[in-house]
Parts: sequence; C-alpha cells; structure tokens
Amino acid sequence: MKITLKDFDYPLPKDLIAYYPSEKRDHSRLLVLERKTGTLEHKYFYEIIDYLEEGDGLIVNQTKVFPARIFGINENNQAKVEVLFLKKLEDSMWDVLVKPGKKVPSGSVIFFNLYEPDRICRSGCDPAFGGKLPDTFCCGDLRCQILGRTETGSRLAKLMFDGDLFEILERFGKIPLPPYIRREPEPQDKDRYQTVYAKEKGAVAAPTAGLHFTPELLKKIEGKGIHKIPITLHVGWDSFRPIRVDDPKDHQLESEYFKIDQTSADKINQIKENGKRIVAVGTTTVRALETVADDSGPHRIQAKSSWTKKFIYPPYKFKVVDSLITNFHLPRSTLLLLVSAFATKELILKAYQEAIRERYRFYSYGDALLII
Repeated sequence: MKITLKDFDYPLPKDLIAYYPSEKRDHSRLLVLERKTGTLEHKYFYEIIDYLEEGDGLIVNQTKVFPARIFGINENNQAKVEVLFLKKLEDSMWDVLVKPGKKVPSGSVIFFNLYEPDRICRSGCDPAFGGKLPDTFCCGDLRCQILGRTETGSRLAKLMFDGDLFEILERFGKIPLPPYIRREPEPQDKDRYQTVYAKEKGAVAAPTAGLHFTPELLKKIEGKGIHKIPITLHVGWDSFRPIRVDDPKDHQLESEYFKIDQTSADKINQIKENGKRIVAVGTTTVRALETVADDSGPHRIQAKSSWTKKFIYPPYKFKVVDSLITNFHLPRSTLLLLVSAFATKELILKAYQEAIRERYRFYSYGDALLII
C-alpha cells in the first residue's frame, strides 16, 4: 500500500489547541472509536472504566518529565542562550538543543544561572571557570561545552557540574512545554504536565494520554480487577519534530531509552495467554511494547532495557497491543501515523473530523481518544 505524508493531513481550527489542562484531569472528554464497526461515542474520561474488563492489562509509561529548559550565558560572547537537555548519551555527554543557535558555535562554554541569594557557591566562582561573570551567575555548579552539531540539528554537549544534575534542574530549570503551547510555563504545569504515576526521571515530553488519570480513577480501575502494569520510555523531543519527507518510510526517529522489567513482562505475557486485552496508555507505551515483541512465542514480549527507534506507520501488524488510549495528534506527525496504523487512516480521520465538529480540545493538554 503506497502512502504519502499528505494522506495524514487535516485542517484544525487554532482555537481547538489546548493551552491549559482541563480543570479536573478525569473530566476531559473522551471519544470512543470501535474499530470493527467504526462507531463513535462521546463520553468523559472518568467513564473509561466502563470499557475495561476484569483481567485486562492497563500498561502505563511511568517516565517523569524533568525541568529540561535552563538559561545561561555564553562565556565567549556573553550572549544569553537557552539550552534544552534532550537525553543523556554516556558519562557526562548529552544531546541538547540551543537557542539562538547562531550565538553558540562549537567550542562555546555556557554557564548557567544558578544564583540563590542565601546560598554559598562551593566553587567560589574561581576565575579558572571562566573569569568574572555577572553577579547573578554562580559558575561552579553547572556549565557545558558545545562540542559539535548532530545530524538532526541538535548539539553534542559535555556537562560539568557539582552534585546531582536532576536536583540542579529541579531548582533552576523550567518544564519544557510543547512548542505549540505558546506561553511560558506556569507553576501548575510542574504538576499537570506530569502523570500521577510518574516515577523515573528522564523525559522531556509527557506521555500525555496518561495525564487524564487520577489516583481515585486508577484505584477504581484496579478494584475492578484490571492490572495496572508500569513500563518506562523516556519521551524525547522527536514527538514534535516534523516529518520532512513525502514517503513516511524514509523518516527516522531519534532513539529513546526504554525499560520493561521481568515482573511487568511476565504479567503482560500472562494476560495475553489468558485471552484478555493489553490496553496501552499512549503511543510511547505502544512503541515500547511492540519493540520487545518476542518472536519465540505468539503475542509475547521480552523484558529488556535498551534504546528504540521504532517508527510505526501503516500498514503494520500489531503483535501485543489490543486497545489504545491516546490524545489527538498533530497533522502529518509520527503519532498520527501510529494511530492510523492501529485503526486505519480512514477511521482515524473520521474520528478527528467528529472531534473537531464537537469542539474537542487537541494535543498535549487536550481531550482523549479510546480505540477499542
């Protein structure tokens, strides 16, 4: 089947892009799509429990978004720059984005604004760390050297810091909201752009399908005999990187780290053997599960910790996932192609047209779609 990127386009009124989350997580709207019949139902997210059955497995991505945006100054030209930490590669090496890129050539050393009035700088702002900087900069705690540019336009950076990097970023960094949310992060984003079961720090984007769950709803779901099973995939910035080729098969995703432990793998395999459903919460969960599909047995997965570049687009035969909870995605995006592979392009575009007609909210802070 020949597909092109324009097949996955649709017009979206800009006022349907959600800039803020709903007042209550589980009061987002929920559009239910039944694949066999193509029928659509309008619900609220707290009603999702009615579509889950005893013995099903609800697979959640427990990655945690860290405040990956931080502002600094280029030692060489004193230019103010923004750095977005994308992912740790090895030792002190990181993949980062810098803005404005023209002011940060290779070899630049960036110092970060780590000033706290009541805190003593352990480095003493030694001139060896770059000489005299503005008084609001405490240069000994965190700096990075830009070593070069990657194929995708990001930068390779070597970090130098005292203490724990994530603790430093928790104090001084900002939550990296998606680029289509055109506002600065606010205090509520630190909580709301995070699932209630987030545990493993490492994501620069939230697994947004999980943002609709509350502790109370999860307790009800588990009380019904549905197994909540955690896995981890650290969501990268690639979710927002546009496809720039007409033929999707020529597009490549950046690698993302994932981990599925033996306990979770065993539970998932047992559910499949019992003839019950695997309900994936989000496209990142789908990609992790389909990455570890085990050819040694029907519908089995392996426990594994590794990196994945798995890009799912039509046609694709799913080996593990039976149902999918997701949000409404950008036109021509890798995420839209994945859900189209799961429910066919025709059904997905039909559902999106209905959602637009009924004024659903789109993207990360928007409403939800359940595909059964």
